[in-house]
Amino acid sequence: MAQAAALPASTPVTIPLNELLPWAVFAGVILLSLLYLVGMDQGATSLISGSMLHEFVHDGRHLLGFPCH
Repeated sequence: MAQAAALPASTPVTIPLNELLPWAVFAGVILLSLLYLVGMDQGATSLISGSMLHEFVHDGRHLLGFPCH
């Protein structure tokens, strides 16, 4: 049986913090916006009038523990 050739060890790629920070802030803003739309967007602070958004995210509200009834 032939022996397998040894593969060179791979080294992890380091990502500088100054390149990662803008993406982390962007992801945080997107996630907070989604959390607002799913959890808080009804009533006095609603950005979108009507109940279409509420009905669209209704099950997600219950999954995340937000009361809506």
